[in-house]
Amino acid sequence: MQTLYLMSLGCNKNLVDSEIMLGRLKNYKIIDDASKADVIIINTCGFIQSAKQESIRAILELDQMRKNGALLIVTGCLMQRYAKELMATLPEVDLFAGVGDYAKIDELIAKRQNSDFSAPTFLQTRDERVITGSNYHAFIKISEGCNQKCAFCAIPSFKGRLKSRSLDDIIVEVKNLVKRGYYDFSFIGQDTSSYLLDQGQKNGLISLIDEIERIPGVKIARILYLYPSSTSPELIERIAQSKVFANYFDMPIQHISTNMLKIMRRNSSQSTIKSLLAQMRAIKNSFLRTGVIVGHPGESQADFNELCEFLENFNFDRITAFAYSRENDTPAYDMPQLPSKTINARLKSISKITQKATQTSFKNLLGKRVKIALNGPSSEGEFFYGAKLLEWDREIDGEILINDSQILDLKAGGIYECQISEFLAPNLIGQITASL
Repeated sequence: MQTLYLMSLGCNKNLVDSEIMLGRLKNYKIIDDASKADVIIINTCGFIQSAKQESIRAILELDQMRKNGALLIVTGCLMQRYAKELMATLPEVDLFAGVGDYAKIDELIAKRQNSDFSAPTFLQTRDERVITGSNYHAFIKISEGCNQKCAFCAIPSFKGRLKSRSLDDIIVEVKNLVKRGYYDFSFIGQDTSSYLLDQGQKNGLISLIDEIERIPGVKIARILYLYPSSTSPELIERIAQSKVFANYFDMPIQHISTNMLKIMRRNSSQSTIKSLLAQMRAIKNSFLRTGVIVGHPGESQADFNELCEFLENFNFDRITAFAYSRENDTPAYDMPQLPSKTINARLKSISKITQKATQTSFKNLLGKRVKIALNGPSSEGEFFYGAKLLEWDREIDGEILINDSQILDLKAGGIYECQISEFLAPNLIGQITASL
């Protein structure tokens, strides 16, 4: 049996695509040592400059370590976005594939044939995946592409317009994963709150929630990447009423200044964003995550100060702050750019706010008994188990270190009651008190 090494870069949407490729390549033995692999696949990210640099660096490093005769394949968003340039400048690569080729990667390898890059989008149907990284949690991609026209974002230029996946296909996939022991699901897309709008259905996510709730064995779920202009009060209320979907709200606002929302072409007003967030925050046991961009063209010091003040006062559980990245094929590319020194200073300043928000959220759990999902050995080594609050998303929301248990024979993927005892930055520490 030939061996395969796959490196998946970028977001969890890329991870789903990588898992689909692994499903198509079941005749290969998956290994974690690239130097011994017969086939090496790199699923690249092409979203922002730092991600592009990481992808190029990974390609060159893996080329250097591969054994004689190993096949090096590059696919993913960076490849789709810069196909001609990369094919002309990367002679190290044996085979190039685009984002529309995930379900036929086995055919391209068998034929040693480059993609023609004619399909800008791969819309998953009922493709069987090899889930990686967890034995109980899976990401479920519900759409591809995006209809939004944010000034800073190049995704629509190479991913195309919104294409929603069939609700029936999603249901079949979740049911099959439940049969395999998975019970925790995160539903993802570039703009999840626009799901089914391309098929003329408003509030398509409510239909998805209704159907997922009917599947026995789904114990917890959440929706990521809500977009302010396509998130309705009705959707928020439906999530709040759900017995399966956590009160987990992930809505990147990118900014709060009225001036910047217009420049960024966010298609949402400050008052709308604040109203939606207030509705989310008012829900019992709600968890709010957001993302912002600092240093976008046109951002004055007053705009930045307004953003910082809002983030400090609103009480988010998690905030991710990104430095603006100048990208080709975006309206912001031709706008007057802020000095990199200014952008870096603002990012450093706002990082204090993001860290404080996380720490406050963690400290609010001290002394409480919570439900956790056990991941297995922790990131801190074999002396701790690693776990997440059941409602949290996988990996991004933090880790609970388990240093003691009243239950024997703990199992990865098990659900337990945990007493949170300490906060030792950046982690919480707890003791398992019961099996659930």
